[in-house]
Amino acid sequence: MAKPRFEQVNRIRFLTTIDFPPFNYLDDNGRLTGFHVDLANAICGELGLLDRCQIQAIPWRELETALQTGAGDAVLAGIAVTAQKRDKFLFTRPYMRFPARFVTPNGGELSEPVHLSVAGRRIGVMAGTAHEAMLRDYFPAARPVTYSRAEWMYAAMRDGDLDGIFGDGLQLSYWLGSSASANCCSFSGGPYVSDHYLGRGLSIAVAGDNQVLVDAFDFALRDLQARGIYAELYLRYFPVSFF
Repeated sequence: MAKPRFEQVNRIRFLTTIDFPPFNYLDDNGRLTGFHVDLANAICGELGLLDRCQIQAIPWRELETALQTGAGDAVLAGIAVTAQKRDKFLFTRPYMRFPARFVTPNGGELSEPVHLSVAGRRIGVMAGTAHEAMLRDYFPAARPVTYSRAEWMYAAMRDGDLDGIFGDGLQLSYWLGSSASANCCSFSGGPYVSDHYLGRGLSIAVAGDNQVLVDAFDFALRDLQARGIYAELYLRYFPVSFF
């Protein structure tokens, strides 16, 4: 795929928010920062548009209206890709997926095939979630133990009352990297990605008539990944990889 040309483009205006750390937030100096900000700059750099790239933070409730009315060219803030949203916007390829992961005690990693390794084991999972449905469907021989509060589940895991946890890899990575886990555990098996249970992940939303910009962003995202730049950016904000 040839690199897009943008001689006639005066600027690209990304819209985001300030309340979704580590994706987008204000640092101690009040400066907008985060994974989304760095990703926008990396995309603009890849397209040769860094001097024409603008990033503005507005309230979440105003994002869609701003994009529809031309106050911005793209939203980089985690708008869910749904059938209703596709009627209004175009979306790039996903730039981040949120896999389901198992967490097990250190030294008790799951061996392949995992569906046999978890047979009969007490696996904590949040009640009524897509992860509970996925655990029961993918690993029917496991013994799900459901929780209504994540901190109770984490405490049970840390105290040895569970053989494992199955849940959102991102949230589990935060716990594993925190002092609350007491370095008890680690990821094991997986990752498990499913559009049906977990959705498509995060994509950049673009106004519905701007396929050229979608194609350009897709080009940049592919190139950033191929050259290892995306991996460096990812590990800057997510030092405990959830993949």
